Amino acid sequence: MNVFEWDESPELNITPLVDVMLVLLAILMVIAPNIVYEELINLPQGSAQKQLEKKPPVHIMITKEGDVLVNKEKYDRVGFIDNFYRYAQNNLDKKSTVMISADRSLDYGMVMAILAAVKQAGFSEVSLATDS
Repeated sequence: MNVFEWDESPELNITPLVDVMLVLLAILMVIAPNIVYEELINLPQGSAQKQLEKKPPVHIMITKEGDVLVNKEKYDRVGFIDNFYRYAQNNLDKKSTVMISADRSLDYGMVMAILAAVKQAGFSEVSLATDS
């Protein structure tokens, strides 16, 4: 005689399901970096006649003694703001990059005064050069 108890509940074995999911996850993790998405876009044609012109940078160097050299031309530090403004209006392109290098022993305020003079002259791309 077969005795069946109605109070028994069947146990679910989820171990094979977890194993399959872990294998699928591992496959996805290996394949995902190799997936390449390609979007085709139509770019406009550029002008072949216009060449980009390279503007030479403006080098400003402040020596240990406090002398200011603009492209190897010496300027007095006291009247540098006015003199550089006049020199920049006549001789320099405002779109060129200005590189300021100063001696390590100089006062921070002196370098910032030179930077303010360069900004006042109308230059927007200014870099402070460092020794690396």
